[in-house]
Amino acid sequence: MQKSEAKKRIEELRKLIAYHDYLYYVKDAPEISDAEYDQLFKELKDLEEAYPEFITPDSPTQRVSGIPLTEFRTLPHSVPMLSLDNAFEEAEVYAFEEKIKRMLKSDITGGYVVEPKIDGIAIELVYENGRFIAGITRGDGIIGEDVTQNVKTIKSVPIMLLVDNPPKKIEVRGEVFLSKEAFKKINEQQDELGKPPFANPRNAAAGSLRQLDPKITASRPLDIFCYAVANPKELNVTSQWELLQYLKKLGFKVNPLIKLVDSLKEVIEYHKEMSENRESLPYEIDGIVIKVNDFKIQEALGETARSPRWALAYKFEPRQAITKVIDIVVNVGRTGTLTPTAVFEPVNISGVTVSRATLHNQDEIDRLDVRIGDYVVVERAGDVIPAVVKVLKEKRETELKPFKIPDKCPVCGSKAVKYEGEVAIRCTGIDCPAQLKERLIHFCSKNAMDIEGFGEKICEQLIDKKIVKSIEDIFTITKSDLMKLERMGPKLADNLINAREMAKKRELYRFIYGLGIRYVGEVTAKKLVNHLGTLEKIKDASYEELISIPEIGPVVAKSIKVFFNEPRNLKTIENILKAGLKFSEKKTREGFFTGKKVLFTGTLKAMTRNEAKKIIEDQGGIVKSTVTKDLDYLIVGDEPGSKLEEAKKLSITILNEEEFLNKINQKKELKGPLL
Repeated sequence: MQKSEAKKRIEELRKLIAYHDYLYYVKDAPEISDAEYDQLFKELKDLEEAYPEFITPDSPTQRVSGIPLTEFRTLPHSVPMLSLDNAFEEAEVYAFEEKIKRMLKSDITGGYVVEPKIDGIAIELVYENGRFIAGITRGDGIIGEDVTQNVKTIKSVPIMLLVDNPPKKIEVRGEVFLSKEAFKKINEQQDELGKPPFANPRNAAAGSLRQLDPKITASRPLDIFCYAVANPKELNVTSQWELLQYLKKLGFKVNPLIKLVDSLKEVIEYHKEMSENRESLPYEIDGIVIKVNDFKIQEALGETARSPRWALAYKFEPRQAITKVIDIVVNVGRTGTLTPTAVFEPVNISGVTVSRATLHNQDEIDRLDVRIGDYVVVERAGDVIPAVVKVLKEKRETELKPFKIPDKCPVCGSKAVKYEGEVAIRCTGIDCPAQLKERLIHFCSKNAMDIEGFGEKICEQLIDKKIVKSIEDIFTITKSDLMKLERMGPKLADNLINAREMAKKRELYRFIYGLGIRYVGEVTAKKLVNHLGTLEKIKDASYEELISIPEIGPVVAKSIKVFFNEPRNLKTIENILKAGLKFSEKKTREGFFTGKKVLFTGTLKAMTRNEAKKIIEDQGGIVKSTVTKDLDYLIVGDEPGSKLEEAKKLSITILNEEEFLNKINQKKELKGPLL
């Protein structure tokens, strides 16, 4: 493809992808399949890697930046982002209208626009000539933080506007939020990582939007509804309702529940309707927003230093109740995290009876100082598990004993520990029934014991049907056991048994990694084998011996000792070994890339990417997938992509293929020019 043709096709693909993003993320009405979309995206990515000079910040491939920030800079708003006055009673809403009539000395014409008040984070999106250039938080209303790279990761934010003749400049305001389901999953992840949970979806959205690393923001499915612009007069629209239709035309996501009503009576009815239906909405709302529709009237009313006189937030009643804690029970999650849950006398909140609320971890219990027998304030927010928000200590009739999470797993009895830098307390038992499924899947995975065919679905069936009750059982199951599984034939069962037998001769580091010891990844497992040699020596190594191994610090060493000090784990390992495992004691050889972080870009001529990756890993190096500040080397092959420019900006050492081969002592004939 000629350069001019490539440039033209890149521009076509960007517009096409932007259009399909709008259909999928804004309109929820896709016209093509995921596979067809992926093909368009791949074509664009391949062309940009072949012609990196055509890569621009507004390309769909650049939604996620590869370089984390060290801090956020600040940017001013051209027009202040004001807050809204609140109303909690119907009478206050009528008073709002009466005040407007007095100021106008006439009735209100054009009606009101009413919309759900999203419980999220206000944001301003700045576009020049139809292209997104900045995302700014509300801040103090005058100056906000530049979160452009993070906002770009939100798929419902258009990178380029859909119209052919967009405004020269437009500053769109909206609310960034997380759905209830996304919030629930993020808090589950926080628990698994041993991090404090977010209090509510709004806090989680704010935390996600203010990540210095855009990749973290991109991993959280933020969404947005847009509802205003900084200077509507410049757009030749005369009302709020007309503005919303224009925003939709440009490609912005506007809440479909927004309505234009004629009277305050309809406003009150809308508030009642939203209040009754809020539980069924996929996102949190805490009221409605009322806006005078006509822009001329808005201009005549003006604003105070804090808020516009033509708009009002009409809040819902708080969803809280008081009840008594009758117990605190501890559950064990799939990754071994011990999670305390308050059990209280059933109480009705917003028409729903609730009797349990998660307390997350010991730190949260201590912060609240909640004890069995306490009276507490419980809040329910949509589909999210109810939360204890306050303990009414003045209602304690007698001295109540503080609650402590036990140091033994309530499911299997193994030692439960809290690792340095974490808030979670975790079970250390390899065969704990609560986490057996995750541990078995990991043990059989490709980078661990690599038992081909024993993927997630097979492992889940083996456990659900109680064929496997312990990791050790994977080596004793029979063909007849496997035939009890769904969609299992004799040939497949034979293949699984053969794969299991082959796994008995894997390298020792794979077995160590497969045990799922906290903080012990593939590279650390290799280091243990390189320095200690045998399983017995690894099991018996002292804390001092472990921390003397390069890159194994106190936290990792403690985790290894805790694991091998647990009698149940040692018994399981003993039983596995009885199945006839004979480890290949192959060590990773020390070399130039030992302990180094390496990334490849472009096509290598002397070997495949996988072959090169294996050489790095055999030397105890780490092969990365993205450019980061801690990268040691970028190895560049033929036709490198955008990673080369990113690495140059960070002053990362760059090796061409010949230099790479010299470092690994492999002299091979290369055809064609090198970088």
